[in-house]
Amino acid sequence: MANTNSILKNSAYLVCFIFLLSSCTSTPEKVANKVYNVEIKQMQFQPAELTVQKGDTVIWTNHDIVAHDVTEEKSKLWTSGPLAPGKSWSLVVTESADYFCSIHVVMKGKLIVQ
Repeated sequence: MANTNSILKNSAYLVCFIFLLSSCTSTPEKVANKVYNVEIKQMQFQPAELTVQKGDTVIWTNHDIVAHDVTEEKSKLWTSGPLAPGKSWSLVVTESADYFCSIHVVMKGKLIVQ
């Protein structure tokens, strides 16, 4: 009987210890992702360079009078396709990238992920 009481007592201590230990661990705070806007106007991306965090969203809006697109430059990993005047396209950023308008290749931009 004394052995059973000892086991129950030690089990109760163990449960309390685990509970206390789990309540002491901190959970990482969830960081709210931000949304950034890039305007396409006067044959430029404005701003042409943007620094963001991984998981942030960038929205490109075409305020020009002709269609443009937004295309990752190095490997063409992503593209908006043609954006008519007044249209927008968004991307959740996961890594730094140079991009351009494949319709007007002189238009260039850069995303820097910190």
